[in-house]
Amino acid sequence: MIQQQQVDAVLILSMQRFEKKNALNLQMYRELSAALQSAAANPAIKVVLLQGNEHCFSSGNDLKDFLSAGELNRQHPVVEFLYTVAAFPKPLVAAVAGLAIGIGTTVLLHCDLVYAAPDCRFQLPFTQLGLCPEAASSLLLPQIAGYQRAAQYLLLGEAFSSEQAAAFGLVNEIVPAAQLLAHAASKAQALAALPAQAVLVSKALLKANNKQTEHAIATELAEFQQLLQSDSCQQRLQAFFKRS
Repeated sequence: MIQQQQVDAVLILSMQRFEKKNALNLQMYRELSAALQSAAANPAIKVVLLQGNEHCFSSGNDLKDFLSAGELNRQHPVVEFLYTVAAFPKPLVAAVAGLAIGIGTTVLLHCDLVYAAPDCRFQLPFTQLGLCPEAASSLLLPQIAGYQRAAQYLLLGEAFSSEQAAAFGLVNEIVPAAQLLAHAASKAQALAALPAQAVLVSKALLKANNKQTEHAIATELAEFQQLLQSDSCQQRLQAFFKRS
């Protein structure tokens, strides 16, 4: 469900579960983590491009699958992915179209360049499910968007558009859907053509607060685990499953 394609020094990771709007299940998380870990250790890969297709990025977690994996410890595939993407040392580029819900949005906070189609719907509906932010979004989104806007999206869970995402800095550029994947690939290739060590050092300097990010992930996960067991969350999840 994660297709891997290496084009020169760029590794393209394509989520391909379109019948489920690219809802990420445990196997997809395992494949993404393994691919990123391999790419980090492979000197032939200088940049990773994460994408869906020109119609859909990701509708978020496959909740039933997510809940089947038990406690949110370091062995949980979702938790492993969160720490892996946060610590990924090489440039990570994203091409986003259509839905970018939950992790479909929070993963972008760990990307270095984000290109979006005009039709994107970003949303962080954690509180609507009786849950709290994840992927260090409680730390990173206020840094990018400012506190009030982050509160709007993380507390109310309101959806926002590509234009709004570009205005507050989550998205670098809005690109017509038909050109999105090619445009993001060209930017990834441009990064890969630069002196590799200079790019790695520059990213490391930009990510100098990475320990703070890891701490935020751990703190969020502890609260997330507690909220998962609450009556209000269980009621919200049951209502969600009945609708889906």
